[in-house]
Amino acid sequence: MPDEIILTDLKDGVLTITLNRPKANAFTTEMAQALTKVFRDAGRNDAVRVVLLTGAGKLFSAGQDVTEFGEGEHTSFRKHLLRTYNPLIIEMRRLEKPIIGAINGAAAGAALGIALACDLRIAADNARFVVGFSGIGLAPDSAVSLMLPLLIGLARASEAAFMNQPISAEQALAWGLVNRVVPAEELPTAAAAWASELAKGPIHAMGYTKRDFNKAVLPNLEEVLDYEAHIQEVAGSGGDHREGLAAFREKREARFGG
Repeated sequence: MPDEIILTDLKDGVLTITLNRPKANAFTTEMAQALTKVFRDAGRNDAVRVVLLTGAGKLFSAGQDVTEFGEGEHTSFRKHLLRTYNPLIIEMRRLEKPIIGAINGAAAGAALGIALACDLRIAADNARFVVGFSGIGLAPDSAVSLMLPLLIGLARASEAAFMNQPISAEQALAWGLVNRVVPAEELPTAAAAWASELAKGPIHAMGYTKRDFNKAVLPNLEEVLDYEAHIQEVAGSGGDHREGLAAFREKREARFGG
């Protein structure tokens, strides 16, 4: 139904998941947990051979909806991550079926982590990848600290994180952050065709390959996610985060002072 925050459609072995929340598909706890369940259920459903993840409208997702955190209230970022993005990222990597991320616009913050947790990425030519966390005085979470340097190198990842500079679709392709870039109007068709092609292949072999890759290059994923949660708890209690959040809410430039 159109009022659901996560839309799903299963056809010919391809499960299409669409992030569908007003205000830029920004995540709430409910939305993150709902998406986690969709991925978990996909692993148990033999009719699902490939998953295609995208966003409704002009954005993939702006990441966490910071308005979920009450103004003036203390937020335990560790507890928040342990019940939202950490289990979501783990579930995505555990799913022994290909996940294609069709990035139809900006993917920022936690949504960048979700995009990077996909096995393959195809982006619209107007897509942007934004680390985002430093803008509100936080550090990367949702496995961004692991996946981004792994894909584009430590120096590039550091600049993107420190400077909070968007990575264009063209740059993402050149750096290996995405596999393919297509004109925005062609993205749905191109992504669906790629998913359909994969769905005709040896899915079990692909699943075993994903298991191999996880063991080879992501053996410490859960440890990193847990450490990110610890660091975010520290960062979230600092003055830079309070100032960054206030500036965001007041729509002004932040004045960071530590």
